Amino acid sequence: MKIGITCYPSLGGSGVVATELGKLLAERGHQVHFITSSMPFRLGTFHPNIFYHEVEVNHYDVFKYPPYDLTLANRMAQVAQNEKLDLLHVHYAVPHALCAYLAKQMVGEQLKIVTTLHGTDITVLGYDSSLSGMIRFGIEQSDLVTAVSKDLIRQTYDLLQVDKEIVPVYNFVDKRRYYPKEVGEWKRVFAPNGEKILMHISNFRPVKRVPDVIEVFRLVREQLPVKLMLIGEGPDLASVRNMVAELGLEGDTYFLGKQEDVAEVISMADIMLLPSEKESFGLVALEAMACGVPVVTTNAGGLPEVVLDGECGFLLPVGDVAGMAERTVRLLTDPDLFQRLSRNSIRRSCETFCHEKITSQYESLYRQLIGSGSS
Repeated sequence: MKIGITCYPSLGGSGVVATELGKLLAERGHQVHFITSSMPFRLGTFHPNIFYHEVEVNHYDVFKYPPYDLTLANRMAQVAQNEKLDLLHVHYAVPHALCAYLAKQMVGEQLKIVTTLHGTDITVLGYDSSLSGMIRFGIEQSDLVTAVSKDLIRQTYDLLQVDKEIVPVYNFVDKRRYYPKEVGEWKRVFAPNGEKILMHISNFRPVKRVPDVIEVFRLVREQLPVKLMLIGEGPDLASVRNMVAELGLEGDTYFLGKQEDVAEVISMADIMLLPSEKESFGLVALEAMACGVPVVTTNAGGLPEVVLDGECGFLLPVGDVAGMAERTVRLLTDPDLFQRLSRNSIRRSCETFCHEKITSQYESLYRQLIGSGSS
């Protein structure tokens, strides 16, 4: 098959999943064309089946804002026509599904559109009355729609009342890259006296509730010698730094910014803290589980579909920092419980969310869509 993929290429779960999926499809012999505004940051090294087509936006005085959506649609049509693509797989309904629909009108009905919903295109933008109609249209005009969790499918139907079947296809983790790494030497740099390490990874937006992480850390630190590692950047970073300073936690807190080799970093953690208010899937939780790190998180959105409460970690109500601290202390003081949850996490990530299984699921959906006569 010849597949075009469009996603947000910068840091973010949807871009990571889209890029990794493209690489896995290329490994299986499919020709993959990324059509994005910049090189996807996880694309990595050269592969003969992977091609990148940049979307260049021209700045004309007649436009108050650069017409990215129109330029993207035109570029999609160009690549689809020149490379004879079988389908466009776009990640995020807005604007990508709409651009793909316009490209299809330019190229012809033989070009199929697969749209994957990742979360904020529904849970945030779907509440905007100026966008909800367009989101619904983009979904309904797609030939196939998938979503990363059953909870997201429910929210999409409840919020937009779309007349379209949506197929659940979970995010995945590449077990060849995500597994418990030997990082003892690095860990001793951050925890020289054998302290346990709590970790949080996010884009530091309000929905991630990073101040709750700091409060959980403070409560656990009152009972155990622990360190905190914060990975990522975002709008709440400055206020979080201030909170750490005000609570006198600077000596035990590390801000490591954005990190690309996440598996190496996660392997240094003992517990992953994710107190999110909304989470359509929870890719960080899955990555932590694959590395054998139990997750203490909330029961928001799709997280209960990823983290089994009491088996791979613990699920608490949003805002229950005392409960999260109590579960964290329990894990860190009960070696048998910790080892059981660690083993369960690795097993579940490899069995339910394995890259091979999910890639095969997408392949099957593609083939059903374009017909058995495709190359």
